[in-house]
Amino acid sequence: MPVISFDAVTKVYPLPAGDITALAGIDLAIEKGEFVLIMGPSGSGKSTLLNIMGSLDVPTSGEVTIAGKRISGMDDDELTLMRRDHIGFIFQQFNLIPLLSVVENVEYPLILKGRRNGSRERAHEVLRAVGITESHFTHKPGELSGGQQQRVAIARALVNDPDFLLCDEPTGNLDTKTGTAIMDLLARMNREEGKTVVMVTHDPRMTEYADRTIQMVDGRLA
Repeated sequence: MPVISFDAVTKVYPLPAGDITALAGIDLAIEKGEFVLIMGPSGSGKSTLLNIMGSLDVPTSGEVTIAGKRISGMDDDELTLMRRDHIGFIFQQFNLIPLLSVVENVEYPLILKGRRNGSRERAHEVLRAVGITESHFTHKPGELSGGQQQRVAIARALVNDPDFLLCDEPTGNLDTKTGTAIMDLLARMNREEGKTVVMVTHDPRMTEYADRTIQMVDGRLA
């Protein structure tokens, strides 16, 4: 069974000047263990597709199934639990909590889940796995480099052992060398641990990491 499937998914945003169709009848299946890139020009529907995969948005029509569960008809609380329990998010802006230490940022999703027992040890484990040393565990995000912050963000995304990772331009704010290191890390997680990775990017160099590249144009798969 695919970890994500779209069946005739359409997303329309009603605006005073006229409706905008962001997605138009998308059929798509992403299998467990795939590394999939989503590419396309600005306004092609990439972000809308990723937001619906992450249950941050719902389709106007069509059916979306995430981790074996249909999201149509889910209320806000159910969608929140879906995100918490099944999906890891990695963003261009890192989105770390500035007042919390590195280890507290990574531990936070476990505490939200009510998992206090062993949460600190689990946070330490995933931080080490992404290459953050113990000397940085007590630092605040603002005391780290961009590459280190993105590694912490990846650790936070992994801490709940999600079914898949959704990455929105995760190297967009990093220099080329650091971006390559982050891509190598994600590729290793995919290859060695079987993590499913779906990534939106505009950088054609990233295609070498992917099993499959999806091109989008005007809300459709090209």
